[in-house]
Amino acid sequence: MKEENNMEKILELINVEKYYGSKGNITKALDKVSFEVEKGELISIMGASGSGKTTLLNCISTIDRVTSGRIIIGGEDITSLRGSRLNAFRREKLGFIFQDFNLLDTLTGYENIALALSIQNVGAREIEKRIMEIADTLNIKDVLKKNTYQMSGGQKQRVAISRTILKHAEIIIFDDATSALDLKTEANLYSMLKNAYPDTTKIIIAQRIASVKDADRIVILDDGHISAVGTHDELLKNSAIYQDIYNSQLNKK
Repeated sequence: MKEENNMEKILELINVEKYYGSKGNITKALDKVSFEVEKGELISIMGASGSGKTTLLNCISTIDRVTSGRIIIGGEDITSLRGSRLNAFRREKLGFIFQDFNLLDTLTGYENIALALSIQNVGAREIEKRIMEIADTLNIKDVLKKNTYQMSGGQKQRVAISRTILKHAEIIIFDDATSALDLKTEANLYSMLKNAYPDTTKIIIAQRIASVKDADRIVILDDGHISAVGTHDELLKNSAIYQDIYNSQLNKK
């Protein structure tokens, strides 16, 4: 956790609710969800299937709209944004890593990363400089010349993360994007992100406790509401849901 005098709030959710359906057949996916995230934190969101994890992430990422409540990112209420203002905010402030990575098969790793920077009108020399720097940090120099179809799942993910980080997004959102990786690779990736990019806020839907047990905080969702928030050690002591997840995964080893 950050020292208290250095804290800078980057994200705030205030009584967020999300309903689906129509009168007589309404499902409440999120129920008065409220919490704050400080700049640079790595936050993991966990819970059973149907607990509201993806809905919460979709609302934070502006893919979906809340039914009521407010979501404030960098001091701006994103629930009030529409049209071009919303598109600009999403493009400039947020980064997304999805399960399929959204890479173009016909391009090399280098070209996939460079394309995102070219759209932002970054010059060719600056693009090369940025890509080589991040390739060294994420250990992907050996795949920059490979086409996407020639890469492993872990290599694709690192290319996708490189592309997103180079946008200088304030918040990177992982929509269960590492579940296909082996546990060691997943854990090392999150550790690297936390240490190499301390000013970038990371919000992750996670399935495996071992990969995110060093997260700054873990948010436990249950039937659309927050059941508990804390570190790994705190939740092992205070959250029955987290204890159940932990024990079930421990027994699978």
